[in-house]
Amino acid sequence: MLKRFVSIFISVLLVFSVPIAANAEQKPALDVSAPAAVLIEGESGKVLFEKNSHDQRACASVTKVMTLLLTMEALDNGRFKLSDTLTSSAHAASMGGSDIWLEEGETMSVDDLIKATAVASANDAAVVLAEAISGSEDAFVAEMNKKAKSLGMKDTVFKNCNGLDEEGHITSAYDVAVMSAELTKHPKIFDYTSIWLDNLRGGKTQIVNTNKLLKTYDGITGLKTGTTNDAGCCMAATATRDGLSLVSVVLGCDTGTSRFADSAALLDYGFANYTVQKLELPKDVHKVQKVTGGMTGEVKLECPDPGSMIVSRTAGEAVTTECKIQKEIKAPVKKGDVLGEVNYYSGKDMLKSVRLTAKNSVEEMTFGSVFREMLRALTEV
Repeated sequence: MLKRFVSIFISVLLVFSVPIAANAEQKPALDVSAPAAVLIEGESGKVLFEKNSHDQRACASVTKVMTLLLTMEALDNGRFKLSDTLTSSAHAASMGGSDIWLEEGETMSVDDLIKATAVASANDAAVVLAEAISGSEDAFVAEMNKKAKSLGMKDTVFKNCNGLDEEGHITSAYDVAVMSAELTKHPKIFDYTSIWLDNLRGGKTQIVNTNKLLKTYDGITGLKTGTTNDAGCCMAATATRDGLSLVSVVLGCDTGTSRFADSAALLDYGFANYTVQKLELPKDVHKVQKVTGGMTGEVKLECPDPGSMIVSRTAGEAVTTECKIQKEIKAPVKKGDVLGEVNYYSGKDMLKSVRLTAKNSVEEMTFGSVFREMLRALTEV
């Protein structure tokens, strides 16, 4: 009797377990050697994989992502032009580690200084840019921390602009991903981060990119490597395939080889498991809606392009759309008033929501408004 009961119980378990397993999302295991890592989608910032992503660590020259971000913003704001010439200070020339051997008083264009910083990870070039933007490296570092705070980088404190080891100079894999994604909003940066080999000083100084994935990884666009005793081997990598842009970050790798292997593995994982889907507006959005109590009886709706959304290739859930419009729209209506929303879902999870707004105003029908219209009509006659 007991054996029969056990047999029936096991059979029931098998019957009910099969559908659950079939519907479960299947993803390949991802093992990275880096003690801290993260993978995000660049536009939305959605975290696709993380490992100790908020652990505070040194990040070496990956720090220069923030330096380059503030530099690109300075260009956009007209603080200087790429053709402008900057002069190296004694402080900039005193930097150690990776550099382009600037001498005090030596001049170089902004274009070449950005190239030196992004490609050769030049500490001296980074300081020249920092001093030009803020007057001193200390003042620039204050701007770096201010920008970090505005981006929600809660794990970060910058002490210098180039990533040389310094007590209290810390960040996290997640924060590096955030500032890297922000930097990629300036497409001009890819003109530099995609360079493999180039020259400075009229061909006298050759520079080679420290990002070896430029030669081996399909779709790689950047971004920055870094290595110091405290930080180990670090990297923020960016890549784009079929409209999907990813940012991977690894901190504290033992070797440069493992740094590049981990970065490639993270990017591979993202491209294998996620895709970008164009979001469509429902037909109801374009319909004219009735308005009660107005001088006109209808209002047109408008809605921004919902763009696209990153979705899992393996979740098995199609993106569905829900359009919500006010059942009764009463005058007055002002142009821009929110009258509804379009929500996009994957299963029960909302992916995105966009507002439906009034394309035109509708004045409320009052004695004064009617009388004014009567006068206008009589005047036209």
